[in-house]
Amino acid sequence: MRVRSPLSSPLCTMARPTPTGVERFLRDDELIVSKTDLQGRITYANSVFLRIAGYTEREVLGAPHSIVRHPDMPKCVFKLLWDTISDGREIFAYVKNMAKNGDHYWVFAHVTPSFDEHGRTLGYHSNRRAPERTALEKIEPVYRVLLDVEAKSPNAKVALERSTGVLVAELEKLGLAYEEFVFTL
Repeated sequence: MRVRSPLSSPLCTMARPTPTGVERFLRDDELIVSKTDLQGRITYANSVFLRIAGYTEREVLGAPHSIVRHPDMPKCVFKLLWDTISDGREIFAYVKNMAKNGDHYWVFAHVTPSFDEHGRTLGYHSNRRAPERTALEKIEPVYRVLLDVEAKSPNAKVALERSTGVLVAELEKLGLAYEEFVFTL
């Protein structure tokens, strides 16, 4: 699969969709698979990703993976994700994504670095599957609290600092890392 420059991606000039409130669902036997370079630009997307997100392969190759980011996702969760994989570790997370038309879909994501034969990170690989609905009932209120903290902050930097602080404090109370926490849901 050929990867284009992110500047050549048609999505670089597209407006973000408005959330529709309509949910799309993965089947239990489906996996969304994607790969990115070190900057998070998509280098591979399987047919399930393209179908559920509503994009063509041409639209996503070279585009930032954040094209499917839903505004209901706290920024601190993505900071945690990037900090973890940039450190060479894998992470599991519940993520609400947004399709091209504004519909949303929930996934339980496993994101891991891809390494070369010398242990250097080449990019990132993510497998996503349908989440347990009971887990979503528990994670959505947590994400709402984090979003509220972010919304009440004077700017994006402070929002990220404050919501990260709230998330870290809650996890410390539980005595769990985020990856451990998601497996308790």
